[in-house]
Amino acid sequence: MKKIEAIIKPFKLDDVREALGEIGISGMTVSEVKGFGRQKGHTELYRGAEYVVDFLPKVKLELVVNDDDVENCIEAINRSAKTGKIGDGKIFVTAVERVIRIRTGEENEEAI
Repeated sequence: MKKIEAIIKPFKLDDVREALGEIGISGMTVSEVKGFGRQKGHTELYRGAEYVVDFLPKVKLELVVNDDDVENCIEAINRSAKTGKIGDGKIFVTAVERVIRIRTGEENEEAI
């Protein structure tokens, strides 16, 4: 099993969720986060004063999938989240040792 974490632009969330749904992925956790990479921040004007916004709003998706589904998930996220502009985000894939569904006690593949 693998955990896929994707940091994407907020307005791309619905497109990504739809793309994952089309390949049979329905469960995920979504968090509103802030951060920056190469994109850095940007300057905004508020009541006549300029200030720097260092952390930009992003959305973080987390999903745990069987090894067989990893490449399809990555492809779906990449295709649907991509704008071609700086700040499109990143996808991280890590190994998951064990999953337990609290309600039933099911473990691993049965729990996801």
